[in-house]
Amino acid sequence: MKATERLGKVIDNIEKVIIGKREIAELSLVALLSHGHVLLEDVPGVGKTMLVRALAKSVGADFKRIQFTPDLLPSDVVGVSIYNPKDMQFHFRPGPIMGNIVLADEINRTSPKTQSALLEAMEEASVTTDGVTMQIPKPFFVMATQNPIEYEGTYPLPEAQLDRFLLRVKMGYPTREEEIEVLTRSQSIPPIEELESVLTLEELLKLQEEVRTIRVDDTIRTYIVELATQTRRDSYVYLGVSPRGSIALMKAAQAYAMLKGRDYVTPDDIQYLAKFVFGHRIMLRSEARYDGITAEELTERIIAKTRVPVQRLVNQ
Repeated sequence: MKATERLGKVIDNIEKVIIGKREIAELSLVALLSHGHVLLEDVPGVGKTMLVRALAKSVGADFKRIQFTPDLLPSDVVGVSIYNPKDMQFHFRPGPIMGNIVLADEINRTSPKTQSALLEAMEEASVTTDGVTMQIPKPFFVMATQNPIEYEGTYPLPEAQLDRFLLRVKMGYPTREEEIEVLTRSQSIPPIEELESVLTLEELLKLQEEVRTIRVDDTIRTYIVELATQTRRDSYVYLGVSPRGSIALMKAAQAYAMLKGRDYVTPDDIQYLAKFVFGHRIMLRSEARYDGITAEELTERIIAKTRVPVQRLVNQ
């Protein structure tokens, strides 16, 4: 079975639980294939948590959940060493971060100190405690949910934390018809309880390796760098996209190309994914907020004025 067909089965499986959010399911799978992480930003009750559970079940992954609260400590996330009087030694008790797919629920409701406990895990896929570094089992994927900053009791995520997320997406409210379907399904057994895996972890790991072989032409790499450079020069921008953001866009484009059945990346892939990859990495000046400009809108403006490379991939 081709990679596209296997990935399509995962998305179809998620749609049994999450109605009308195929794009969000695709983007989540793009991040998983790219060894990246996703920040889901939206109001409570639109299905963010259910999406993560459905993804974990679809790939047969070990699912862990961390409910972030103001009193959560870093040790509650990564784990803690506990003294055993029987052998007079300390033994590490792993925290919920030591899973395949981890839901960091309402991540901006905890303090920056606890948020920072995720930095090493999300970047290096490891945790360090008492001077000992331990690898997190593969695959490792964090999907964090975040309520809008305007809500009471929330803390803005530090720039370094935001930069660890490959994509930032928003669920949005369902349409009238979709919400009626949600109510209809809620009358019987919740679909999430009957969901079965359609992809094994071994197959997923192989697909993650195959993504690296998706061809990225020199013109595409130049195009990515040009877009990132423009974010650093714009008068509305205080902090532009870093090289990590450029790498993230390239990796996401490779995974998206595989999802669409291609073995090469196109400029259209870059244009589509840029707002999801760049949006949370761009820090705007106060003038932009006064003029009602968002990072996503700014990214679209930069794409519109940046020359699209001539496509040479088809003839190669």
